[in-house]
Amino acid sequence: MRFDVLTIFPELLESPLQEGIIRRAIRDEQAKVVTHNIRDFATDKHSMTDDRPFGGGEGMVMKPEPIAGALQHVEQAAAKGYVVLLSPQGRPYCQEVAQELSEKDHLVLVCGRYEGVDERIRAHCIDDEISIGDYILTGGELAALVLIDSIIRLIPGVLGCAESAANDTFSRGLLKHPQYTRPRVFDSYEVPDVLLTGDHRAIAEWRFVTSVQRTMATRPALLRNVVFSAQEWKILKKHGLLKSIASHGNRSARAGDDRRKQDKA
Repeated sequence: MRFDVLTIFPELLESPLQEGIIRRAIRDEQAKVVTHNIRDFATDKHSMTDDRPFGGGEGMVMKPEPIAGALQHVEQAAAKGYVVLLSPQGRPYCQEVAQELSEKDHLVLVCGRYEGVDERIRAHCIDDEISIGDYILTGGELAALVLIDSIIRLIPGVLGCAESAANDTFSRGLLKHPQYTRPRVFDSYEVPDVLLTGDHRAIAEWRFVTSVQRTMATRPALLRNVVFSAQEWKILKKHGLLKSIASHGNRSARAGDDRRKQDKA
């Protein structure tokens, strides 16, 4: 998979791209990340990439010509990719969107700055607009790194354990269960006994229940769209969690209640 990043500060991306799983994926040619300095495509002798907004107002706006030139350069060098503008006005980024983008062969990430990019770029040169959260950064470079990091780990073969991507937090709308490692006792706090039994069924049940409880406690909105299997409903009933799941607006729980009411009628 190829990433082309358009930015006026390419140095901001250098160190993160040379560490950990990203570095290994690039080394093993599972991913390729190319940065492009938008200033190189400026059309004036001062390499200006921003100017005052028409109509007045605060701040500066990124000029259209340098960004358009950089996009044309990428297209000539590596064919046309899926162009994403990192912007606080974009659609919210989440694991589902990361999975969607990981299925692209080529992403072009445009890092905005200042008050944003000229509207003609956003309206006519961009395929997608993404926000990593409801807050403002000084530029899109950190957001681009978030996308690169979260997408590269989804490329088959990148993670040492293939199941990590499938069973992590948000893989099915539930937060991940608590994790423990050695030592068995730390500062008088012990590992839960069930994890030491070797009973895989009991361990799986404990992990599922604690995952649901953790989601309920800290991110209850996630529970609305979780679809539980028949076996999982039995486990939830066993642990007295059915009413709590329904009270958090779980759609499948409401559907089950409706079916039971119809059966009684």
